[in-house]
Amino acid sequence: MTEPTPFPPAHPSPPLAAPPARPGDPPPGEPWYLPTGDEHAVFEAAWAARLPVLLRGPTGCGKTRFVEHMAWRLHREAGRARTALDVPLVTVACHEDLSASDLVGRWLLSGDATVWRDGPLARAVRSGAMCYLDEVVEARRDTTVVIHSLTDHRRVLPIEKTGELLEAHPDFMLVVSYNPGHAAAGKTLKASTRQRFVSLDFTYPGIDAETTIVAHETGLDAPTAQRLARIGERLRHLEGHGLDDGVGTRLLVHAGKLIARGVPPRLACDVAIARALTEDADVRRAITDVCDVLMP
Repeated sequence: MTEPTPFPPAHPSPPLAAPPARPGDPPPGEPWYLPTGDEHAVFEAAWAARLPVLLRGPTGCGKTRFVEHMAWRLHREAGRARTALDVPLVTVACHEDLSASDLVGRWLLSGDATVWRDGPLARAVRSGAMCYLDEVVEARRDTTVVIHSLTDHRRVLPIEKTGELLEAHPDFMLVVSYNPGHAAAGKTLKASTRQRFVSLDFTYPGIDAETTIVAHETGLDAPTAQRLARIGERLRHLEGHGLDDGVGTRLLVHAGKLIARGVPPRLACDVAIARALTEDADVRRAITDVCDVLMP
C-alpha cells in the first residue's frame, strides 16, 4: 500500500506578520472593514439620531466586522467624546434558549446575600455602549419583545424584577442582525419589531472587493486571492441548488489562511469550503470540481 504524500510543512518561522502599512490602512487597533456602499454614512447618521439599526444579509458577508468597525469609529477614533468608554461594544450571540433574563439580568446568590447582576443589554444601556444582537431571529419572540421600549421614542428598559425603569444613556445604540435565508425555516422578525429599525442590506462583495478583502485578511498575493474570490462567485450559483447558503467571504478567508501556512490550495479549499458548506457527497464533489478548475 502506497503511503499518502504529506503536504509540505508550513514554514518554520514565527506567525505571519501583519501586512506592511499602506496608504489608507486603519490605525492600529481599528477593525479593518472595506466599505462597499454608503453604509458608513447611514450608520453614523442613525447613531447621531439615536435610531436602532438592523443589518440584513447572508452568513459570512461582513455584518459582524462592520459593527466592530463602527463601534471603534464611534468610540475610539481620535476626537470622539466617548474614547474613555471601557467596553464600547457588547455582543450577544442569540439562540433559541436565550431568555429575557439573559439579556436584562437576574438575582444571584453571593455569599449570604442576593445581589442583582445586569445582563449584557442592561450594561450597554447604562454605559452608553453599542449592543449588538447577532442573528436576532434565533432568539424566542417573547425575548425580543424586551427591546421594543428601547427602539422607539421612549429609549427605556423596564427591569421588572427590580422595578427599575432604566433610561438609556444618550450614546446607547442597539444593532441587530439576521440572515434573511432563515425565512424558509420560519425564522423572521415580526413586523412590529422590524419596523422599529433603520435597515441596511448586506450582500457578498464583488470580485475586486472580495479579492482585496481576502488578500488583506490572509496576506496572500493578489492572484491567489482573486482565484479564491472567483471560487466564491462561482459557488454562489449553487445556492438553492443543493446549498442552503452561498459561500461566505469568511470561508474564503479561512481557506486563504491555510494556504498562507503551507496547505496546498486544493486541500485548503476542500477542508475550509467544501466540507464547511455541506455533508452531501454529490454537492461536495461539485464544489471541489469548481475549486480544482479555478485553483491550480
